[in-house]
Amino acid sequence: MIENDAPKALYIHIPFCTNKCHYCDFTSYVLKGQPVDQYLDALEQEMIRTIETLPPSRIETVFVGGGTPTVLTPPQMGRFLNSVRKHFPIVENAEFTIEANPGTTDIDKLQAMRDGGVNRISFGVQSFDNGLLEKIGRIHNVDDVYRSIENARKVGFDNLSIDLMFGLPGQTLTHLSDSVDRAMELGLPHYSIYSLKVEENTLFHKLYERNELPLPPEEEEFNMFLLLMEKLEKNGYAHYEISNFAKPGFEGRHNSTYWRNEAYYGLGAGAHGYSNRTRHVNLKGITPYIDASTEKLPRLETFDVSEQEAMEDFMMVGLRLREGVKSSNFAKQFPEHKLEVFFGSVIDKLLQNGLLERLEIEDDTVYRLTNQGVLLGNEVFGAFIGINR
Repeated sequence: MIENDAPKALYIHIPFCTNKCHYCDFTSYVLKGQPVDQYLDALEQEMIRTIETLPPSRIETVFVGGGTPTVLTPPQMGRFLNSVRKHFPIVENAEFTIEANPGTTDIDKLQAMRDGGVNRISFGVQSFDNGLLEKIGRIHNVDDVYRSIENARKVGFDNLSIDLMFGLPGQTLTHLSDSVDRAMELGLPHYSIYSLKVEENTLFHKLYERNELPLPPEEEEFNMFLLLMEKLEKNGYAHYEISNFAKPGFEGRHNSTYWRNEAYYGLGAGAHGYSNRTRHVNLKGITPYIDASTEKLPRLETFDVSEQEAMEDFMMVGLRLREGVKSSNFAKQFPEHKLEVFFGSVIDKLLQNGLLERLEIEDDTVYRLTNQGVLLGNEVFGAFIGINR
């Protein structure tokens, strides 16, 4: 990575939710009683200090996540988005995404988002089964999903995505098939599909520890992933990243920053950022974050990423993309190393096992997952950890 190369991607965290979902381990807090306006003040202070410390030249993607950013009122949303545009040089054709809960988006709020420069919304739908939604702690129902999509289109949004989850407690292939079919009927340009991970410090983890979480068998979850790939690809969606499907031209540009191991700003409570081979994590508590932001950058931890670690990250996240990794891109980030030399033994083994394939494209060597490699992605990614140490 080039020293002092300012990020072109900006992530901002809004940590408030109407309630805490049973599977969520993100930095998020129930909205009631929270000092939202003071948080927005602190966030603007972090913006000011961030651009003083690492001045941006141009911002090409913005992603506002949470939490649920759409719990902000329309005036709060307008104020927040104005501060983003005030402090960061967002280019005209930037991708500007906000995560939304279908139960928190009315016309006024969507209009405030549109007026503030947002041009892409990612709705956390998770399922089209009301029973499953209740089991996982979501506050919305299926009618809210249809209403939110309709309202977003009325306001002028056409770049819309929804998240779906599989491997949920009590979920069957029939449940999932119905959800995917109903999602396809919406005709959206992008879908993100994630398997449930039982994380510590969640209600689901407590239930799992007590053997009270009825998860689908491993084989059933595997078949769910196969079903998803088949249905989405059949409907014309390119499987461009392990968990993401899109119509041509609607691939998520911001997340590609992470998958290509490129720099990004990270602002807000609990946010992560990466630049010049350094990662940071912000303070997670609302009050500590607010208090720290009045005097300094609100860091919980800052640490250097070794070249070895950065190279491992390059392979692990880059191979999530179906286009794979290019030798030329590796050489740009790590000019003192050659991909085929440093990771040669791992690559050869994965090629022999049919999990990777090598292609020569426009005088460049590309390595990418085979179809079998996609199904065994975690095995592939783990193979690159600890090499040559």
